[in-house]
Amino acid sequence: MSTWNTILLQDSASPLMEQLMLFHDHTLLILIIITILVSQMLISMIFNKYTHRFLLDGQLIETIWTILPAFILILIALPSLRLLYIMD
Repeated sequence: MSTWNTILLQDSASPLMEQLMLFHDHTLLILIIITILVSQMLISMIFNKYTHRFLLDGQLIETIWTILPAFILILIALPSLRLLYIMD
């Protein structure tokens, strides 16, 4: 049952809603991890006065920054598509 200070979803009444709640928690966890990592990188870049001498040619980091978002989208899309299949 929902109360005034609860930040979570209400109790589920069906197995489908339980799966939707788990998907919500899964997606929220991914978004929180991304937010924390980006914030940590921004703070470290602000306070770091040194430059990396071997990071002038960034082909590896560009490859990582291209593949990582695609992998994250797959981690979100597969459970979402499974839930859409269950709903129908």
